[in-house]
Amino acid sequence: MTLNGWLQIALFLLAVLGATAPLGRFMTRVFAGKPTWLDPLLRPIERAIHRLAGVDAARQMRWTEYATSVLLFSAVSMVVLYAIERTQQWLPWNPQHMPAVPSELAFNTAASFTTNTNWQAYSGESTMSYLTQMAGLAYHNFISAAVGIVLAVAFIRGIAQTERDTLGNFWVDLVRSVLWVLLPFCFVGSLLLVSQGVVQNLRPYDVATPVDAAAMKTQTIAQGPVASQEFVKEWGTNGGGFFNANSAHPFENPTPLTNFIEMFAIFAVSAGLTYTLGEMTGSRRHGWAVWGAMAILFLAGVTTTYWAEARGNPMIRAVGGNMEGKEVRFGIANSALFAVATTDASCGAVNAMHDSFTPLGGMIPLVNIMLGQVIFGGVGAGMYGILIFVILSVFIAGLMVGRTPEYLGKKIQSYEVQMAMLAILIVPLAILAWTAISAVAPTFGTSSIANPGPHGLSEILYAFTSAAGNNGSAFAGLNANTRWYNFTTGLTTLVGRFFVIIPMLAIAGSLSAKKRVPPSSGTFPVTTPLFAGLLVSVILIVGGLTFFPALSLGPVVEHLLMTEGRVF
Repeated sequence: MTLNGWLQIALFLLAVLGATAPLGRFMTRVFAGKPTWLDPLLRPIERAIHRLAGVDAARQMRWTEYATSVLLFSAVSMVVLYAIERTQQWLPWNPQHMPAVPSELAFNTAASFTTNTNWQAYSGESTMSYLTQMAGLAYHNFISAAVGIVLAVAFIRGIAQTERDTLGNFWVDLVRSVLWVLLPFCFVGSLLLVSQGVVQNLRPYDVATPVDAAAMKTQTIAQGPVASQEFVKEWGTNGGGFFNANSAHPFENPTPLTNFIEMFAIFAVSAGLTYTLGEMTGSRRHGWAVWGAMAILFLAGVTTTYWAEARGNPMIRAVGGNMEGKEVRFGIANSALFAVATTDASCGAVNAMHDSFTPLGGMIPLVNIMLGQVIFGGVGAGMYGILIFVILSVFIAGLMVGRTPEYLGKKIQSYEVQMAMLAILIVPLAILAWTAISAVAPTFGTSSIANPGPHGLSEILYAFTSAAGNNGSAFAGLNANTRWYNFTTGLTTLVGRFFVIIPMLAIAGSLSAKKRVPPSSGTFPVTTPLFAGLLVSVILIVGGLTFFPALSLGPVVEHLLMTEGRVF
């Protein structure tokens, strides 16, 4: 570990801190319908979209209608993407004449991009046409991110409102999220990436003759509309990549500046939503307490990963750290920081291969996803994820003092706790069940792993954890493009998204209908460092009790064996 590395990590966190209030204040105004500096340009477009789609902007929705709208919209979007993939050989903008995507892979990709997971069991530059990348995948990068944002806003509304049975209008929120929060920033960010050398064109692939023609007569250099998809994949915490190497590819991430921009974009909106929480609920200190809890978990994760990778493998310690699977232009500090940031959020973009990390260095990204990616988290998903843990935390605090728990003036009762536990437990069930089946099935499960022993188990566990957590990153040591993994991971992405948002919206609807009660001497404050500490503890305890047995059989035992001179 070096001072330079720590300074870069500190600069990153300070940049996120500096953007939190401005972005949060901006999003509060957007979703409250208040004037913003973008209104003269975007309000006419918003009204035109409402007229074309037949949206009544004044109509409010109950939580059940809001949830139904999300499900139906996502289902239609998924079917459209599947159809584009299956027919891309006949569609325009396919200069490399890519064939139709196989049915199992098309299902997996459609489910993945619809759920903001962007798990890729394929090599983008050799599978998807330009049209599929732009009209299919990039479209979902915007839409799935927008859905996550509006779900978080609906949850916050439920907390802020009193004695109301509605949460807003999904269609109005969706349009505002795309037009105000995503498109303008992605337009500027994409141009900034282009200025640094990120590719953006519709040219056929180039064919070059290497200097050493004896080893390789020609080399195909992929092109494409990369920058426009690159920035939104981080700003919307979508993940994935135009190229198979993802953000380790020089056409996606060519310089240290683009690396910093992409990492910052992963956290920016999610951090801003903590300020939006404080603004909309009238308790800015509570929003900052939530931000503080996230920052504590982030610093713990990045410190552990940086330490493990800088220490390296004790068998070859003289090398000076573990550089396997990392780009020299980024080094250990920025590789560790990117790995932690992308798995704290449900992003999944990577600039290094996690399969090549040390056992403990690779365990932290895995743990980040297992904790629910509530450490800033995906756009919207991180906010409603941590709010579920907030509900659980204040319930536990209420039990400690022997009174009905309260959260910002709302009594937390059995219904909210039951829905919170349903949302928390459904994801681990999907992860552990599919991992267990795959780990004992040599014909379709273990036959895809690249390494035996505990590392192979980690590869399987990471795949289903990434899918259920809607992260999309991979250990990169598992051949997931098989009928078994395409079906199971695709199904798991749907469970991880929609089986969480339904109970979450049920909580929001219940809280919105409640009366606000004045605080008393027995009310547990949710604006203090004590609350932030309790929230961190609950997140870690729930994650530890759920996943420690699986982790002990994978990265933990692999680390112990590595110290004895055994590697996998």
